[in-house]
Amino acid sequence: MAGVFEVEVDGVEHDHGLEHHDQPNQFDISKLSPEEKWRVEHARMHAKHKGHEAMHAEMVLILIVTLVVAQLVLVQWKQRHPKSYNLVTLFQMWVVPLYFTTKLHWWRFLTTWFIFSVITAYISYRATRKPLACTTPRLVYKWFLLLYKISYATGIVGYSVVMFTLFGINLIFRIKPEDAMDFGVSLLFYGLYYGVLGRDFAEMCADFMASTVGYYSASGMPTKHLSDNICAVCGQPILVDVSEEGIIENTYRLSCNHVFHEFCIRGWCIVGKKQMCPYCKEKVDLKRMFSNPWERPHVMYGQLLDWLRYLVAWQPVIIGFVQGINYVLGLE
Repeated sequence: MAGVFEVEVDGVEHDHGLEHHDQPNQFDISKLSPEEKWRVEHARMHAKHKGHEAMHAEMVLILIVTLVVAQLVLVQWKQRHPKSYNLVTLFQMWVVPLYFTTKLHWWRFLTTWFIFSVITAYISYRATRKPLACTTPRLVYKWFLLLYKISYATGIVGYSVVMFTLFGINLIFRIKPEDAMDFGVSLLFYGLYYGVLGRDFAEMCADFMASTVGYYSASGMPTKHLSDNICAVCGQPILVDVSEEGIIENTYRLSCNHVFHEFCIRGWCIVGKKQMCPYCKEKVDLKRMFSNPWERPHVMYGQLLDWLRYLVAWQPVIIGFVQGINYVLGLE
């Protein structure tokens, strides 16, 4: 059914170069192009909010105050009760994007979210079993390290596509700017979202597995003695000497002289965000550990994901709270 709207801003008729119908200030909006529809809606919005400057200033003030108060509350919550904060944040990270993507019918994201949830649920189930199977720690680290690398690569590709589109390189391949930008932003979203979510699940599994193995506890006191040929992360024997080159993986010695499988300690430090020795809790020197300059950006990428966690998990909740305040006060 065709819709006919009258658009008038500041007493001036806006027809956007369209022919008039029987009534001078009306036209059929169903026959407009998407760009013209956007221009009409933009004009209607300005006409609707004309003269509401004081109300808008009050809404901006409410937004700023709420953001500051929410940030203070979240910081205090994280410092005083980190366990509950991390659990609630993880739940928010998992559910909030699901709500919006379901509402927008983003079926590709829902498919990847379902696959991720099924595999991660199985991995988390394996990590929380007692007694812990000998192969479980390596399985957990392999999955989350793979997810970490995929999300990192996806985010880099998405960011590159966005930058290439801004510089017009997409025109060389005869790709429309809007299509290239949508593709780049989508890849960037996938990479950042699953990178953040994967790191949180990895930290939870790393804590539980380490305490189950028995070499690490919340108090920092190891619950049993660590032999020289046992890895404190996975509890498996170390078969390759530190000075030898392994066929599958190498052996690494931390600054505290405790020895681990290189794959295990890399997963412990990067994927699980643990910046300490799993046995004695001494701080790990990541610069010494990552001599290859190409591996150092992964640590920076992990810090970026920590910052984005606030935007993904808590920003929508804060904005929704602000909208609730505006609704109660009758602001629009």
